[in-house]
Formats: sequence, structure tokens, C-alpha cells
Amino acid sequence: MAHDFESLIVDVPDFPVPGITFKDITPVLADGPAFAQVIAAFADRWRDAGLDAVVGIESRGFIFGAALAHELGIGLHIVRKPGKLPRETRSVSYELEYGSDTLELHADAFDASGNNVLVIDDVLATGGTAAACCRLIAEAGGVIAGCAFVLELDALAGREKLPQGTTVQTLVHVS
Repeated sequence: MAHDFESLIVDVPDFPVPGITFKDITPVLADGPAFAQVIAAFADRWRDAGLDAVVGIESRGFIFGAALAHELGIGLHIVRKPGKLPRETRSVSYELEYGSDTLELHADAFDASGNNVLVIDDVLATGGTAAACCRLIAEAGGVIAGCAFVLELDALAGREKLPQGTTVQTLVHVS
């Protein structure tokens, strides 16, 4: 299904490193009706899924996650790079297509707010970041209800790295 906002996504060659074509979704965020369309599409899919919280991955996942959590009337947890969260954290390190990275989540993220969560980010590429986030959430006691992405780069097969059986919602597929 084509979405009105697809034409707003801009290809940026050689970013963040030579040979990578970055899919810039910031024009979607700048267009109120397009941004609303994205959040409505996510909310329509997940409204009756029994979610306790949304987990946004740094940094664009925060934007979509906050808007979706607000729309669904549930909380938002954030997964960040090391040293950015102010309290005790859990962490996981993982490999990227051009290096390695670490993600952190507050250690007490799922003590009081519930455990059934939706992971959200802007782009699913190789799947390393989303898979690491899912692993981190599971180690913290969260249950992954699914993952949602604005855009998926199908040729990179990122969803294959997600936990077996994960429900995935993607609004735009790019070959």
C-alpha cells in the first residue's frame, strides 16, 4: 500500500560513510499531515494489542515512539547510547555494518509500567540495532509484542535478525 508521505523521504548519498545511502525521514516529520498519517497507521495496527508501553530507539525512534505512546495512552521507554540515561542501566553491545555499538535501558524500566512492549524506530536496515534492543528489553523483563518501522530496506534482510516470530509492521518497503 502506498502512503502519501513516501515521496517526502529523501536519499542522501554517502552518509554517514561513503557507500551508504541514508534515507532521511525528517521531511516527513516537518509535514504535519504526513507525520499524522504515520502515527495513525501505527496506532491503527497496535491499538488493540494490549501494549503496556512503547520503546523508542535513539534517536528518531523517540519521535515516533512518543507520538504513538501519546496516541495510545501508554508510557514510553527509551533506549539510548551509553552514558545518556541518568539512573542505573542495563546494556547490550552489538555489531553494525560499519562498526559496533552499545545500547542502554533504565534497569527498572519494566518494574511498574508493565511488560508488553512495542519497539519502534524509523528505519530497519541490517537489523542489528533493533535485534539488540529486543535482546536488551527481554533481559530487563519486557515482552516484545512487535516492532514497528517507518521504512524497511528489504535487500538488507534486517528482519531476519529480529527474534524468531516477531510481528513486524513496516509502512514503506525499499528494495
